[in-house]
Amino acid sequence: MFTIVNLSALDLNLLLVFDAVLAEQSVGRAAKKLHVTPPAVSNALVRLRDALGDPIVTRSGRGIVPTRRALELAPAIRRALVDIDQAIHGEAFDPKTADPQITLGVADAGQLAKLPRIARALARAMPRARLRVVHVDTMVALGGVGGTEVDLAIGVSHPGPGLHRQKIYDERFVVIARADHPRIGSRAGKKALAEASHVEVHVALGQANKSIAAAYAAAGVTRSVSVVLPTFAAAVAVVAATDLVATIPASVVAVLGAPLGVRVVTCPLEVPPLPMHMTWHERTHRDAAMRVFRELVVSSIGESGA
Repeated sequence: MFTIVNLSALDLNLLLVFDAVLAEQSVGRAAKKLHVTPPAVSNALVRLRDALGDPIVTRSGRGIVPTRRALELAPAIRRALVDIDQAIHGEAFDPKTADPQITLGVADAGQLAKLPRIARALARAMPRARLRVVHVDTMVALGGVGGTEVDLAIGVSHPGPGLHRQKIYDERFVVIARADHPRIGSRAGKKALAEASHVEVHVALGQANKSIAAAYAAAGVTRSVSVVLPTFAAAVAVVAATDLVATIPASVVAVLGAPLGVRVVTCPLEVPPLPMHMTWHERTHRDAAMRVFRELVVSSIGESGA
Protein backbone atom coordinates (compact mmCIF):
# COMPACT_ATOMS: atom_id res chain seq x y z
CA MET A 1 0.00 0.00 0.00
CA PHE A 2 1.33 3.42 -0.96
CA THR A 3 1.54 6.30 1.46
CA ILE A 4 -0.89 9.16 0.75
CA VAL A 5 1.17 12.29 0.17
CA ASN A 6 -0.07 15.73 1.20
CA LEU A 7 1.02 17.73 -1.89
CA SER A 8 0.41 21.07 -0.19
CA ALA A 9 3.07 20.14 2.38
CA LEU A 10 5.53 18.76 -0.18
CA ASP A 11 8.53 20.93 -1.05
CA LEU A 12 8.73 20.91 -4.86
CA ASN A 13 12.52 21.24 -4.61
CA LEU A 14 12.51 17.66 -3.33
CA LEU A 15 11.17 16.55 -6.71
CA LEU A 16 14.16 18.21 -8.38
CA VAL A 17 16.41 16.17 -6.12
CA PHE A 18 14.44 13.01 -6.90
CA ASP A 19 14.79 13.64 -10.66
CA ALA A 20 18.51 14.41 -10.43
CA VAL A 21 19.36 11.41 -8.24
CA LEU A 22 17.52 8.97 -10.51
CA ALA A 23 19.09 10.49 -13.62
CA GLU A 24 22.64 10.50 -12.23
CA GLN A 25 22.46 7.31 -10.10
CA SER A 26 24.79 9.11 -7.70
CA VAL A 27 24.33 11.50 -4.80
CA GLY A 28 27.58 13.29 -5.66
CA ARG A 29 26.75 13.78 -9.33
CA ALA A 30 23.21 14.85 -8.46
CA ALA A 31 24.62 17.45 -6.04
CA LYS A 32 26.94 18.78 -8.74
CA LYS A 33 24.06 19.00 -11.22
CA LEU A 34 21.90 20.90 -8.74
CA HIS A 35 24.79 23.11 -7.56
CA VAL A 36 24.39 22.02 -3.94
CA THR A 37 26.45 19.89 -1.54
CA PRO A 38 26.15 16.08 -1.27
CA PRO A 39 24.91 16.37 2.36
CA ALA A 40 22.11 18.63 1.11
CA VAL A 41 21.05 15.96 -1.38
CA SER A 42 21.24 13.27 1.31
CA ASN A 43 19.06 15.34 3.64
CA ALA A 44 16.56 15.90 0.83
CA LEU A 45 16.43 12.14 0.21
CA VAL A 46 15.59 11.56 3.89
CA ARG A 47 12.68 14.00 3.60
CA LEU A 48 11.53 12.36 0.37
CA ARG A 49 11.58 8.91 1.98
CA ASP A 50 9.42 10.20 4.82
CA ALA A 51 7.01 11.92 2.41
CA LEU A 52 6.69 9.00 -0.02
CA GLY A 53 7.00 6.15 2.43
CA ASP A 54 9.61 4.51 0.21
CA PRO A 55 13.44 4.25 0.35
CA ILE A 56 13.63 5.69 -3.23
CA VAL A 57 17.20 4.42 -3.70
CA THR A 58 19.22 1.63 -2.12
CA ARG A 59 22.93 0.89 -1.99
CA SER A 60 24.36 -1.50 -4.56
CA GLY A 61 28.09 -1.92 -4.37
CA ARG A 62 29.63 1.54 -4.68
CA GLY A 63 26.55 3.04 -6.27
CA ILE A 64 22.83 3.37 -5.69
CA VAL A 65 19.85 1.93 -7.53
CA PRO A 66 16.24 3.18 -7.56
CA THR A 67 13.45 1.19 -5.97
CA ARG A 68 10.54 -0.12 -8.01
CA ARG A 69 8.34 2.65 -6.62
CA ALA A 70 10.90 5.27 -7.64
CA LEU A 71 11.06 3.88 -11.17
CA GLU A 72 7.26 4.04 -11.38
CA LEU A 73 7.22 7.67 -10.23
CA ALA A 74 10.18 8.89 -12.28
CA PRO A 75 8.47 9.44 -15.70
CA ALA A 76 5.51 11.29 -14.20
CA ILE A 77 7.75 13.51 -12.05
CA ARG A 78 10.00 14.26 -15.06
CA ARG A 79 6.96 15.31 -17.14
CA ALA A 80 5.64 17.44 -14.30
CA LEU A 81 8.97 19.24 -13.89
CA VAL A 82 9.17 19.90 -17.64
CA ASP A 83 5.60 21.26 -17.64
CA ILE A 84 6.35 23.54 -14.68
CA ASP A 85 9.55 24.81 -16.30
CA GLN A 86 7.74 25.58 -19.57
CA ALA A 87 4.88 27.29 -17.72
CA ILE A 88 7.34 29.55 -15.89
CA HIS A 89 9.92 30.20 -18.59
CA GLY A 90 7.93 29.46 -21.74
CA GLU A 91 8.87 27.07 -24.47
CA ALA A 92 11.91 27.80 -26.59
CA PHE A 93 10.77 30.26 -29.26
CA ASP A 94 11.65 29.57 -32.87
CA PRO A 95 10.55 32.42 -35.19
CA LYS A 96 10.76 30.15 -38.22
CA THR A 97 8.15 27.71 -36.88
CA ALA A 98 6.06 29.97 -34.62
CA ASP A 99 2.59 30.83 -35.93
CA PRO A 100 1.34 33.81 -33.87
CA GLN A 101 -1.47 36.12 -34.94
CA ILE A 102 -0.34 39.72 -34.57
CA THR A 103 -2.74 42.66 -34.73
CA LEU A 104 -1.19 45.96 -35.78
CA GLY A 105 -2.97 49.30 -35.60
CA VAL A 106 -1.76 51.90 -38.10
CA ALA A 107 -3.27 54.74 -40.13
CA ASP A 108 -3.49 54.51 -43.91
CA ALA A 109 -0.34 56.65 -44.35
CA GLY A 110 1.63 54.00 -42.51
CA GLN A 111 -0.18 51.23 -44.37
CA LEU A 112 0.87 52.73 -47.71
CA ALA A 113 4.42 53.82 -46.91
CA LYS A 114 5.61 51.53 -44.13
CA LEU A 115 3.52 48.36 -44.11
CA PRO A 116 5.07 46.78 -47.24
CA ARG A 117 8.50 46.79 -45.60
CA ILE A 118 7.08 45.44 -42.35
CA ALA A 119 5.25 42.64 -44.19
CA ARG A 120 8.40 41.73 -46.13
CA ALA A 121 10.51 41.62 -42.95
CA LEU A 122 7.85 39.57 -41.14
CA ALA A 123 7.68 37.04 -43.98
CA ARG A 124 11.41 36.50 -43.65
CA ALA A 125 11.62 36.43 -39.86
CA MET A 126 8.36 34.61 -38.98
CA PRO A 127 7.06 33.01 -42.19
CA ARG A 128 4.14 31.29 -40.46
CA ALA A 129 2.89 34.37 -38.60
CA ARG A 130 -0.46 35.96 -39.50
CA LEU A 131 -0.54 39.75 -39.53
CA ARG A 132 -3.88 41.48 -39.06
CA VAL A 133 -3.84 45.22 -39.75
CA VAL A 134 -6.56 47.56 -38.49
CA HIS A 135 -7.09 51.25 -39.18
CA VAL A 136 -6.80 53.75 -36.34
CA ASP A 137 -10.58 54.13 -36.05
CA THR A 138 -10.99 50.37 -35.65
CA MET A 139 -8.09 50.25 -33.21
CA VAL A 140 -9.77 52.85 -31.00
CA ALA A 141 -13.06 50.94 -31.14
CA LEU A 142 -11.23 47.78 -30.04
CA GLY A 143 -9.82 49.55 -26.98
CA GLY A 144 -6.41 50.48 -28.39
CA VAL A 145 -3.25 48.72 -27.26
CA GLY A 146 -4.65 48.79 -23.74
CA GLY A 147 -7.39 46.41 -24.83
CA THR A 148 -7.08 42.72 -25.57
CA GLU A 149 -7.01 42.68 -29.40
CA VAL A 150 -4.41 45.17 -30.65
CA ASP A 151 -0.83 44.08 -30.00
CA LEU A 152 1.07 47.05 -31.43
CA ALA A 153 0.29 50.51 -32.76
CA ILE A 154 2.34 52.73 -35.05
CA GLY A 155 1.50 56.40 -35.06
CA VAL A 156 0.92 59.33 -32.76
CA SER A 157 1.19 58.19 -29.16
CA HIS A 158 0.94 59.56 -25.64
CA PRO A 159 2.23 58.07 -22.37
CA GLY A 160 -0.26 56.03 -20.38
CA PRO A 161 -0.50 53.41 -17.63
CA GLY A 162 1.06 50.12 -18.69
CA LEU A 163 2.19 51.48 -22.06
CA HIS A 164 5.63 51.17 -23.64
CA ARG A 165 6.67 53.55 -26.43
CA GLN A 166 9.55 53.89 -28.84
CA LYS A 167 9.91 56.65 -31.42
CA ILE A 168 10.66 55.19 -34.85
CA TYR A 169 10.41 58.09 -37.31
CA ASP A 170 9.12 61.62 -37.96
CA GLU A 171 6.22 62.18 -40.35
CA ARG A 172 6.59 65.30 -42.53
CA PHE A 173 3.61 67.05 -44.14
CA VAL A 174 3.45 68.75 -47.55
CA VAL A 175 0.89 70.58 -49.67
CA ILE A 176 -0.11 68.82 -52.89
CA ALA A 177 -1.96 69.74 -56.08
CA ARG A 178 -2.49 67.96 -59.38
CA ALA A 179 0.33 68.39 -61.86
CA ASP A 180 -1.76 70.45 -64.32
CA HIS A 181 -3.55 72.60 -61.75
CA PRO A 182 -4.68 75.76 -63.59
CA ARG A 183 -3.91 78.23 -60.77
CA ILE A 184 -1.28 76.65 -58.55
CA GLY A 185 2.16 75.97 -59.98
CA SER A 186 5.19 74.44 -58.33
CA ARG A 187 5.12 77.32 -55.84
CA ALA A 188 2.21 78.93 -54.04
CA GLY A 189 2.01 81.89 -51.69
CA LYS A 190 -0.38 82.52 -48.85
CA LYS A 191 -2.90 84.18 -51.15
CA ALA A 192 -3.05 81.13 -53.45
CA LEU A 193 -3.49 78.80 -50.48
CA ALA A 194 -6.28 80.97 -49.08
CA GLU A 195 -8.10 81.08 -52.43
CA ALA A 196 -7.84 77.34 -53.07
CA SER A 197 -10.40 74.78 -51.97
CA HIS A 198 -8.92 72.18 -49.62
CA VAL A 199 -9.33 68.50 -48.80
CA GLU A 200 -9.09 67.66 -45.11
CA VAL A 201 -8.46 64.21 -43.68
CA HIS A 202 -9.91 63.27 -40.31
CA VAL A 203 -8.83 60.18 -38.41
CA ALA A 204 -9.20 59.14 -34.79
CA LEU A 205 -6.49 60.48 -32.50
CA GLY A 206 -6.28 63.42 -34.93
CA GLN A 207 -3.04 65.04 -33.80
CA ALA A 208 -2.15 65.56 -37.47
CA ASN A 209 -5.34 67.58 -37.97
CA LYS A 210 -4.42 69.82 -35.04
CA SER A 211 -0.85 70.32 -36.24
CA ILE A 212 -1.96 71.20 -39.78
CA ALA A 213 -4.65 73.59 -38.53
CA ALA A 214 -2.12 75.26 -36.24
CA ALA A 215 0.35 75.65 -39.12
CA TYR A 216 -2.23 77.35 -41.34
CA ALA A 217 -3.22 79.65 -38.47
CA ALA A 218 0.45 80.51 -37.83
CA ALA A 219 0.86 81.33 -41.55
CA GLY A 220 -2.20 83.58 -41.43
CA VAL A 221 -4.09 81.46 -43.99
CA THR A 222 -7.77 80.62 -43.59
CA ARG A 223 -8.55 77.36 -45.35
CA SER A 224 -11.73 76.77 -47.27
CA VAL A 225 -12.40 73.05 -46.75
CA SER A 226 -14.64 71.54 -49.42
CA VAL A 227 -14.14 67.81 -48.83
CA VAL A 228 -13.50 65.86 -45.63
CA LEU A 229 -12.17 62.32 -46.03
CA PRO A 230 -11.21 59.44 -43.72
CA THR A 231 -7.93 58.49 -45.43
CA PHE A 232 -4.89 60.17 -46.95
CA ALA A 233 -4.99 57.81 -49.95
CA ALA A 234 -8.47 59.05 -50.81
CA ALA A 235 -7.22 62.63 -50.45
CA VAL A 236 -4.51 62.06 -53.07
CA ALA A 237 -7.05 60.52 -55.45
CA VAL A 238 -9.45 63.45 -55.03
CA VAL A 239 -6.67 66.02 -55.51
CA ALA A 240 -5.57 64.18 -58.66
CA ALA A 241 -9.06 64.49 -60.14
CA THR A 242 -9.96 68.06 -59.07
CA ASP A 243 -8.58 71.55 -58.51
CA LEU A 244 -8.53 70.95 -54.74
CA VAL A 245 -5.32 70.91 -52.71
CA ALA A 246 -4.47 68.96 -49.57
CA THR A 247 -1.88 68.83 -46.82
CA ILE A 248 -0.83 65.24 -46.25
CA PRO A 249 2.15 63.13 -45.16
CA ALA A 250 5.11 63.28 -47.53
CA SER A 251 5.42 59.49 -47.26
CA VAL A 252 2.02 59.08 -48.92
CA VAL A 253 3.00 61.41 -51.77
CA ALA A 254 6.17 59.39 -52.30
CA VAL A 255 4.03 56.30 -52.96
CA LEU A 256 1.00 57.72 -54.79
CA GLY A 257 2.07 61.12 -56.11
CA ALA A 258 3.73 60.16 -59.38
CA PRO A 259 1.28 57.40 -60.40
CA LEU A 260 -1.71 59.71 -59.85
CA GLY A 261 -0.14 62.85 -61.32
CA VAL A 262 0.08 64.79 -58.07
CA ARG A 263 3.01 67.01 -57.07
CA VAL A 264 4.30 68.77 -53.98
CA VAL A 265 3.76 72.52 -53.86
CA THR A 266 6.47 74.69 -52.30
CA CYS A 267 4.74 77.17 -49.99
CA PRO A 268 5.21 79.14 -46.76
CA LEU A 269 3.29 76.57 -44.70
CA GLU A 270 5.45 74.91 -42.02
CA VAL A 271 3.92 71.89 -40.31
CA PRO A 272 6.25 70.61 -37.57
CA PRO A 273 7.30 66.98 -38.16
CA LEU A 274 5.03 64.67 -36.20
CA PRO A 275 6.87 62.05 -34.09
CA MET A 276 5.57 58.58 -34.83
CA HIS A 277 5.90 55.98 -32.11
CA MET A 278 5.61 52.25 -31.81
CA THR A 279 3.36 51.64 -28.79
CA TRP A 280 2.51 48.42 -26.99
CA HIS A 281 1.07 47.35 -23.66
CA GLU A 282 2.70 45.58 -20.74
CA ARG A 283 0.59 42.49 -21.50
CA THR A 284 2.66 41.83 -24.66
CA HIS A 285 5.95 43.28 -23.44
CA ARG A 286 7.59 39.92 -22.69
CA ASP A 287 5.88 37.88 -25.39
CA ALA A 288 8.60 36.27 -27.53
CA ALA A 289 6.76 36.69 -30.84
CA MET A 290 5.99 40.32 -30.11
CA ARG A 291 9.60 41.04 -29.17
CA VAL A 292 10.70 39.70 -32.55
CA PHE A 293 7.97 41.69 -34.31
CA ARG A 294 8.92 44.95 -32.58
CA GLU A 295 12.56 44.42 -33.50
CA LEU A 296 11.75 43.87 -37.17
CA VAL A 297 9.48 46.95 -37.22
CA VAL A 298 12.35 49.08 -35.98
CA SER A 299 14.87 47.53 -38.36
CA SER A 300 12.60 47.88 -41.39
CA ILE A 301 11.07 51.34 -40.90
CA GLY A 302 13.02 52.97 -38.08
CA GLU A 303 14.71 56.34 -38.55
CA SER A 304 17.90 54.74 -39.82
CA GLY A 305 16.01 52.97 -42.56
CA ALA A 306 13.05 55.29 -43.17
